[in-house]
Amino acid sequence: MEDLVESILDYVRADYTDYAIMINGEWGSGKTYFWNNKIRNKIESLQLNGKQYTTIYMSLYGISNLEDISKKIFIETTQLMDKNLKRYMNLNHQTTIPEYAKTGLDMANFFGVTQNGDRIDYGEFFSTDDKVLCFDDLERANVDVIDILGYINNFVEHDHIKTIIICNEKELSTKLKSSNLEMKTFIATYLLDKEGDLSKTDKPMVEKIRDKIEYVFDKANDYERIKEKLIGETFEYAPEFTYIINGLLMRYEVNPDLIRFLRENTQLIISTFNKSGTRNLRILKHALNDFRKIFEMVNKYYPNTSQKVLKTMLIFTIAVSFEIKAGKITKDKFVNIENNEEYKAILVSSRVLMDNRQFYIKEFDNNYYYNFKAEYRFFKFIEIYVRTRIFDMKTFKKDMEVIINTIDTEKLPGYKRLLTEEYWKIADDQFESVIDEVMEDVKNGRIEVIDIVKLFVYFCYFVEKDLIKYDMRTIRTTFINGMNVSALTSKYCDNVDEQLAQIGLTHITPDMREILEHFHLINQTLKDKMYKEKAEDIFKCIPMKMETFFARFEQECMDIPIFKYYDVYQMFQRISCANNEDIVTIREMLIKRVNQYKDEIAPEMDNIAKLKQVVDNYTEGKDIGIKIVMLKEFSRDLGVILDKYKYSNASVQMNNIIEHEEIQPVDATPRLQPVTESNINSALEDVVSFPEENE
Repeated sequence: MEDLVESILDYVRADYTDYAIMINGEWGSGKTYFWNNKIRNKIESLQLNGKQYTTIYMSLYGISNLEDISKKIFIETTQLMDKNLKRYMNLNHQTTIPEYAKTGLDMANFFGVTQNGDRIDYGEFFSTDDKVLCFDDLERANVDVIDILGYINNFVEHDHIKTIIICNEKELSTKLKSSNLEMKTFIATYLLDKEGDLSKTDKPMVEKIRDKIEYVFDKANDYERIKEKLIGETFEYAPEFTYIINGLLMRYEVNPDLIRFLRENTQLIISTFNKSGTRNLRILKHALNDFRKIFEMVNKYYPNTSQKVLKTMLIFTIAVSFEIKAGKITKDKFVNIENNEEYKAILVSSRVLMDNRQFYIKEFDNNYYYNFKAEYRFFKFIEIYVRTRIFDMKTFKKDMEVIINTIDTEKLPGYKRLLTEEYWKIADDQFESVIDEVMEDVKNGRIEVIDIVKLFVYFCYFVEKDLIKYDMRTIRTTFINGMNVSALTSKYCDNVDEQLAQIGLTHITPDMREILEHFHLINQTLKDKMYKEKAEDIFKCIPMKMETFFARFEQECMDIPIFKYYDVYQMFQRISCANNEDIVTIREMLIKRVNQYKDEIAPEMDNIAKLKQVVDNYTEGKDIGIKIVMLKEFSRDLGVILDKYKYSNASVQMNNIIEHEEIQPVDATPRLQPVTESNINSALEDVVSFPEENE
């Protein structure tokens, strides 16, 4: 690095030059940091021929025309003319003017208010042999690169000003080739067609178009020609990462605990940075800034967190930042992994069962955690924070509570050890007892049904490897019976495919098929049970808690067939007891719902047809009143809904059901009283006295 610095200074010291020099390096590798901290001060300390050098730095990022460059140079040089400005900057140790201040100075100079009566020293203004121009971010300008280099060439060739250009030539080359690509492709295709080459099969079409574009629009050659004329030397910037990283850490000196932790783990930071396979220090800077927030929150709410966990958090923060922000993966790669247990389950599946569908996660873990042993390696709250910029307190506390309770894996239940860590990490003298413990837990239904399915895959593997003493028939019977017992307490699994993907289920044996079929039956039963409980809980809000009903129905029931799971007669009695305005609102909500979620709610149409028939039976022959009109309109809208499913013979179906005594008409049901205008209050009292309302 010192050799590079000295080579640049040699260029500046040269008596006469008619060329510029270029510093080339990857984005985020610290080129600007190198200029500010290694080059600029040394140039400004040079004195040659009685003159002290002055640097003028300009970022071309976002520049949209050449006039903007002229304005920037004017602002940078104008500060040299104003004595008061120079005095202020010297007193305040200010070496550069902030960008927002330059805008103000630009306007102030335009109106002539910054000179304070001082006469401009035109000798200093016209002097060029004591100034060094630095143009940064060449590839990020919105002006044609050829035009910019031609503009810069005026300073170099005619004024002989020392000029340094900082850029990323790799990105510059990409930009030159990809600009206006659609237009270039269209013209290249047109020319090939006119020349009769479009229909020829001598080479692939893509290759033909690419060659024609390069022939007609080869700005890369123009760039090389002007670069050869303008640039005398190109220096490849290979940063000293240790030096720069130490510089990055200095910003955290105000937090003694954090800076001490970071200093102690500098090698861990450098190692993780190197494993990212990039040289982007900008991403590392952002990652460390994210970790500052994480470190402070952990110390505030969980001050006794072990150093091992904090180190793993540091690795994970840097690793996820690079994977997402360097464009190596999409942001959604980690979204479906909810916690460390799922993360480890994927790893176990990929390593034990050779599942290659989760290849990325395995490679991520092998890369960043190589030679770093930690049981807790995935932090959902950190992944969310890096991906969305939102620090989710609920997820943070959930993660931390799990960490506190499960950091010692030997205290984990046996089934979790099998699902979340490689079985070979279990000692030989413990393995048999772990298997027996799992079998006992399965037998007694102490494990969620979906986890029993996952464990069955591993037990099949263990039988195949002769690692366990149980035969396949005993295992299959135990697991099926265990699922039956577990179904009494398990919850419905709504992401079956994702859960089963964790175990890499690629080959389904007859035993496995039987387990899966039994699981799907149980899971459907659990789904029905869940929806029935939801229906009871939500519909009991009618008619006394209508605001709660509308809010919960809108939020929870719009896309699920909830009417399938509630008794039609109780439904009618509750709706008929609602006031007229609420009945209208229910009608409108049901119409909106079927328009948005027709396919999702199709299974409830049998009950909708029954409900319509019950309403029709009740209103038939009744004296017309507002309530009766509202119920008839309610029935009409139910018919509109049924028509969307071609339920034209709903009445016939309903009559058949009644004839088979599956349900009874309203007037024949002793537990329900007909509702009329004169006895609404009595009916309301009946509803209020429902057992669930008294809970």
